[in-house]
This record gives sequence, structure tokens and C-alpha cells, in this order.
Amino acid sequence: MRGFTAGSGGRTRHGQRIGPTRARAWARRLGLGAPIAAIALACLGTSAAAVIVHLPSGATISYLRVPGSKALDARASKAPVTYHGGPVMTSNTNYTLYWDPSGAPAYPAGYQAGVDRFLEDLADDSGGLQNTDSILTQYSDEEGGFANYDSHFGGSLNDSDPYPASGCKAAPICLTDAQIRNEIVAFVEAEKLPADLQHEYFLLTPPGVEGCLEESEKSCSDGTSHPGFCAYHGYIPTLSGTIVYADDPYVAGLNCDPGEQHPNENASDATIAGGLAHEHSESVTDPELSAWYDSKGEEVADKCRTFKEKTEFGEPLGVAPDGADYNELINGDEYWYQQMWSNQTSACEQREAQLPTISKLSPKSGSESGHTSVTITGTGFAGATSVHFGALPAIELLENSPTSITAITPPQLPGTVEVTVTTSSGTSAPSKKARFKYK
Repeated sequence: MRGFTAGSGGRTRHGQRIGPTRARAWARRLGLGAPIAAIALACLGTSAAAVIVHLPSGATISYLRVPGSKALDARASKAPVTYHGGPVMTSNTNYTLYWDPSGAPAYPAGYQAGVDRFLEDLADDSGGLQNTDSILTQYSDEEGGFANYDSHFGGSLNDSDPYPASGCKAAPICLTDAQIRNEIVAFVEAEKLPADLQHEYFLLTPPGVEGCLEESEKSCSDGTSHPGFCAYHGYIPTLSGTIVYADDPYVAGLNCDPGEQHPNENASDATIAGGLAHEHSESVTDPELSAWYDSKGEEVADKCRTFKEKTEFGEPLGVAPDGADYNELINGDEYWYQQMWSNQTSACEQREAQLPTISKLSPKSGSESGHTSVTITGTGFAGATSVHFGALPAIELLENSPTSITAITPPQLPGTVEVTVTTSSGTSAPSKKARFKYK
């Protein structure tokens, strides 16, 4: 927290109460009554494609078409994302912004703490190779900056301003993107928070508070009568700087929820997997929607939003105590969310591509006639395509896990050979621990 607490009908800052009327006046005084923004969406559906388009409102969005719209396949394209001249976020300090006025629907128990913990975990593991943030570091801009895994948690913010009159009719409480942008600008300006390309604000509304991009209701959040998106990110240029933001409506139990894969047994799992991790990664690599995307307008997360578990989430790392799968272990906490696109490997990945390594063979020797079952222990074995004993491939290959493979040796003349494992990332290097003796 940055010293912010909620008061009924307004905000308090450093002990000074700021009412909603005065807070919005800050924005109007700066000419920000209807700020221009660009946004990108992570949408729901089973057959879709994300593209960057311009809306009549002046906003630029990247959306994922719902089923039945031109019947496009949802699958990871092998086309790379290319650079278009815009900036990346060389570091990212993330804030959660909970819009929670008096009388609003309640957030479920533990929900806010669960979302905050995810961003705290990213900060604690910052700089490592443990999760999808490490993949983003390959993307740079014309100023020489890289999308470094330099993540920080700025704090949890509470906005107690009442909701404005619904700007759309697709839900009882329905906010347009213009209303959301106006509120974010008012809050950031009133609280004197940073407005630059190193900070991002994730707006998280409680169950039943929905949104549409525009009054026309052509694309709305998952809980409305016109579901079209799970979450979106964008930026707002203001007189004091640029505000990077994401809108993450509540999605637990809806189409955007990955269902049974809630490793923390909390509704926050649905928000993280159903949009927040997606928008975080796209904001880091494309904060102004002018940096990294492919020929179809798909950003690094869009390209891996395939709605097919194998290609979207990759291989599980393990099973959580509640029986759910997890594919990310960040600061000791378990998560399940989508992979991100890597130009380096031309594939969707869970973390920065690493060559497989072998740390142990059991047994270390076998008959020259072959057919010895050898357990190979190491790292980076996910998606292994082959195991070789010297120049000869194994007779049979069983991938047990990302850290263990069982292979059946081929016949070979007596002597010692190098054992190697090959994945899409490459082939393991020779080592003393990877030598097998035929006798």
C-alpha cells in the first residue's frame, strides 16, 4: 500500500479525504474528461483470432473473435512477432486497483490477497528463468531497451468512488471503457501516482460489475449478455504522462475460467489464468500497441491463446494439493496460466528456452545386445523428441516428466558412449554424468 485507505464515498490520501467530485475535477482541470486510449483484449471463445483494430471511439484494440466470427482457427501461428517501432517496458511496477464503493458487490474471501500474491511472487522471482516473464526479455525497442524481467509490486489500491451510471446495458452494473479510463485517470492524478511506461494499473472489479468497450455493446465482458472478452490492456496519454492499464473483470465460473485448474483453491486463479497474466505480458512487450505483434495483429500472449490445453498451457509441472495441475512455480507458489510466444524457439513456452541437461543415468552400463532400460534424470526434458546413445537413437523413448526420461538402449559394440537428449530447444551437452558403458 502507498498509504491509501478507503473512506465512504471517496478516497483518503495521507489522512486527507478526497471526495469523488473533487477527484474527477483533477482530471477535468487537466483536460482529461475523455482521455484517448488504445487497448488490447484477451477474449473468450473456442475458435478465434486476435487482431489490432481501430474503434469508432478513437481507441485502438486487439481482440479475439468469439466463435462463429469468420470461423477462424484458434491455434498458435508459427509466424514471428515483429517490431513496429514502439517502446517496451524496461521494468514494470504493478498496482492492483480494486474499485470497491460502499454497497458494491463483495469480492470473495481471499480473492484480493490471491491476485496481489501473484504480482508479489513475480517481484520476488524477478530476474530469473522460472516463468513466462523470462521469455519476454528477448524483445527490445529502438531505444535499446529490453523487456527485462524487472518486476515490482507497487501495492494494492482501493478506490471507493461510486460507480457512474451504467454506460451500457449488457449487465445491471455495466461500465464502458471510457468510464473506466476516466476513473483510472482521476484516481492516478488525485493520488499523485506514477504515469509512465514503467508502471501499470490492473483494475479488478467484483462479481457482477461488467463492462463493454463502447455503448454499442458489440464486445463486452464475460459476465454480460454480449460476452466478447475476458480482459484487455491499453494506455492513456495524459498531460502528466502515460498511464498503462489493464481491465480484469471477475471471471470465476464463467467461460474465461480454466475450470478445475485452481491450484490455490481461490477465485483469483481464474483471474490470473483468464486474463491478468496475459495482459501483463502484452503490456510489458507492447505497452502502446506499437511494438511487438505479428502480421495478424497478435501479440505475444494472443499467439498462444489456442483454447487447447496442450498448446495453450503446455506440460504441467505437477499436481497441487487440491488435485489441480500447475505449470508455474513462482516463489514457491503454484499457478496455472497460459504460455507466451518466443521468437527464439518459434513456439509457445512456459519459460525461457533452456537446453536439456543430464545429471544422472541409472544404470550406467548394460549389455552390448541393447534393450537395457535406462532412467535419465536432469532438467528441460519437456517435449523431448529423441535420446541418443552415441550416434544411435534409443529403441524406445518414454517421457516420464520434464526431469526424467526412460529410454531403451540400442545394440552397440562394447565401449563407452555419450548419451544426449534432444528437445525443441536443442541437444544436451556432453558430460561425465551422461556416459553409458556397453559391455
